[in-house]
Amino acid sequence: MTDPSHDKIKDEAVVQALAERLIKYRLPRALGLKERVDGGEKLDEMDIEFLEEVFSDASSLRPLIDEHPEWQDVAVRLLDLYKDITSKALENEKGS
Repeated sequence: MTDPSHDKIKDEAVVQALAERLIKYRLPRALGLKERVDGGEKLDEMDIEFLEEVFSDASSLRPLIDEHPEWQDVAVRLLDLYKDITSKALENEKGS
């Protein structure tokens, strides 16, 4: 049997680490990508790898987000941002 307080502390630590990674690395990079694709640029291989990693992480984090409804709005907004980036990047590829 697991200790519920231990699970809560573990979840809080994971959420804290994810929030830090989001604020320091992922969000600034995503906003930079958005600016670039909105300016007509194409994504390079590193950009695509970054987005693949983000979508993979989002899939594996789904159970944690489901358990923490306070993060659901943030998760939806982030996925919308990544969707906008990929849609615009595809448009840019087709336009060339």
